[in-house]
Amino acid sequence: MDDPVPKNAGLAGGFMRWALLAVTLTALLAGGVAWVLGAHLVADACWIVGTGAAILPALWWVIASVRAGRVGVDVLAVLSLAGALAVREYLAGALIGVMLATGQALDAAAERRATMDLRALLDRVPRTARRRTPDGVEVVGLDDIEVDDVVVVGPGEVLPVDGIVLSEHAVLDDSALTGESVPVRCGRGEALRSGSVNAGSALELRASATAADSTYAGIVRLARQAAAESAPVVRIADRVAAWFLPLALAVAGLAWIVSGTPERAVAVLVVATPCPLLLAAPVAIVSGLSRTSRIGVLVRGGGALETLGRAVTLVLDKTGTLTSGRPRGTDVVVGPGWTIGEVLALAASADQLSPHVLAAAIVEEARLHGAPLRMPSAVTEEAGIGVSATVDGKRVSVGNLSLGAAVPEWAAAVLSRASFDGAVVAWVRVDDELAGAVLLTDPLRPDAPRTLRRLRMAGMARLVMLTGDRPAPAQQIGTVLGLDEVAAQQTPADKVARVRAESERAVTAMVGDGVNDAPALAAADVGIAMGARGATASSEAADIVITSDRLDRLADAKLIARRSRRIAVQSAAVGMCLSLVAMGFAAVGWLPPAWGALLQEGIDLAVILNALRALRDDHNGLPPLSHDAEALVRRFAAEHDQMRDDLSLLRDTAHYLATGQSAQALVSLRAADSFLQDTLLPHEDAEDSALYPQLARPLGSTEATATMSRMHAEIHRLAQRLHAHRELADEAAAVRGDQSEDLMACLYGLYALLRLHFVQEEENFFVLAPAFLNVADES
Repeated sequence: MDDPVPKNAGLAGGFMRWALLAVTLTALLAGGVAWVLGAHLVADACWIVGTGAAILPALWWVIASVRAGRVGVDVLAVLSLAGALAVREYLAGALIGVMLATGQALDAAAERRATMDLRALLDRVPRTARRRTPDGVEVVGLDDIEVDDVVVVGPGEVLPVDGIVLSEHAVLDDSALTGESVPVRCGRGEALRSGSVNAGSALELRASATAADSTYAGIVRLARQAAAESAPVVRIADRVAAWFLPLALAVAGLAWIVSGTPERAVAVLVVATPCPLLLAAPVAIVSGLSRTSRIGVLVRGGGALETLGRAVTLVLDKTGTLTSGRPRGTDVVVGPGWTIGEVLALAASADQLSPHVLAAAIVEEARLHGAPLRMPSAVTEEAGIGVSATVDGKRVSVGNLSLGAAVPEWAAAVLSRASFDGAVVAWVRVDDELAGAVLLTDPLRPDAPRTLRRLRMAGMARLVMLTGDRPAPAQQIGTVLGLDEVAAQQTPADKVARVRAESERAVTAMVGDGVNDAPALAAADVGIAMGARGATASSEAADIVITSDRLDRLADAKLIARRSRRIAVQSAAVGMCLSLVAMGFAAVGWLPPAWGALLQEGIDLAVILNALRALRDDHNGLPPLSHDAEALVRRFAAEHDQMRDDLSLLRDTAHYLATGQSAQALVSLRAADSFLQDTLLPHEDAEDSALYPQLARPLGSTEATATMSRMHAEIHRLAQRLHAHRELADEAAAVRGDQSEDLMACLYGLYALLRLHFVQEEENFFVLAPAFLNVADES
């Protein structure tokens, strides 16, 4: 497999760079020993050898630059070396040779260190796989695996292809793909991505793609291109060299004319030889590429990373980027005579065999409610309509069903609510009776608000969302996230036009995840794809791929890119300024050639070491949580999912009161009060006593959770008020008239407060745990 990070050929690369350093350094030291022993002719001969050894590669670099259509500061290296020989400043020539060789060797070492993670990615690629056959298990080449083959993966082995779990369960280490070290447990039937490591016992999977079309192969293709092109900041350095070269030659010529001695000109050329200096910029950029690869973000090359660092406008797709891309049930409404459990169990049973994304969401909703599922029979599915099946002798239809001319009052309320919430309604009909409805929405990613705030802090001054969705749900998301502009009902062609218009005003990045986003990603200054799911069109069109399908990695990548570019520019600028100051001293005769060579060596070493700072973690990501805190986040996040739909009890009770349905209002009030006293309030108390103390350390103090604790107190107050209303209603066997107004205010207040509280906890606290984000993206 080809190396993803190309090396320079010839003397400038690999072993030859270190060999050059060995020759020049040996010559310098040998000459020094000979000079101390009084053998001055031998010393000069050694230094001449060192200078000559350096002149050959320097001359080759000049020829290579001219062939590439540019003339850089390598010309100064050749002139200074040749000048040192001409004026018999052999020691200066030997020092310049060591300087050039040291810079090349340091650059080689820096590149190896900076690209270690990219190379490790390829080292993990399996060459063979175990395929189960009727005769047993055989070892075959990776390219021999076909779709539907059964592949056996041993403990500690890398999954060779994408596939479906056939074993009871699988425990995977996704750290190479996502940057997270927390093992992921997957059950039978779940999809797995190649490149993950089997962290449990041996498992079997059914291949869903060939090796060439699998996720890891797509990542490897991107890694091969990473760092393959010169970053714009490096080309800027070349442009700086275009004026620096004639300036250095002019100063050297003027020094020669004024002083009348060529030694003065050689001294100027010696300190004006910043070849290793201009290597500091690519070292910083390649270091940034290494940093992004560690967090599960693959960048095609230095140019893409540098452009991301300069970007001030971010265009985002909605579905799958700002939202999870996977619908989730938000509410279940039932008709008279039906219960939520009954309707949900029948709907999910009928939908079990459907591949539709909404069907999967309904089945997941039933699982969260603990509704028992039955195996359906006589299943039929009609595109755009839905599923019909027989469940327990009942004919159940689920989907976009016709309601007829006479829409029941409860169904009309569902339609109204769905229009405001931007929800999709799956109607459930049982034996031709409209039994209920499941409202589904594509939820906002829990890390989206925090990520966009971090992006603004990192320099993204303008945030624009483009979506093909309807205006109402698009505007809601835009309002929640504080976006600068929202454009709904956009076709792929519309998206391309908008991205190009933004790019004309400022450097623009575009992030999306679908095939329809590919043209817009290609049109942006830098395109970013969410999730490397095989060789998808969006991944192939993007300059950057976030392999973990987590939006928070976008902010991490932006911060790394910005820091790497800043360090690269800083290294080049500081080095150039120091060289100019040294040229001034040399021009007036205060810096002899030999001392100038030593000074330039120090300058070059300093700026290269400064560029390596881009490898360091600047701790701009989320604060790390302890193992106990992550376990608690998992627990309370699961409880949120289980309680979320039960919050509708509060709104339904208020609705019954408002419409005068007193009997149903009392039944609903009792259910709502029981939910609050038995489930929700113990949950809030446990958060205060167990979770919040664990979050105090990573968040800096207990004050960070103080507002949430205060909200808990308000929830308790309203819940106790509602409980008092329930006791009064139980005594009178009905909700009294003088209770209605205050009780409705209490119910609606609790409903709004709890919805807001859940969102705030998830966005402010739960997102600190990588495990929560992984689960949220998969739910």
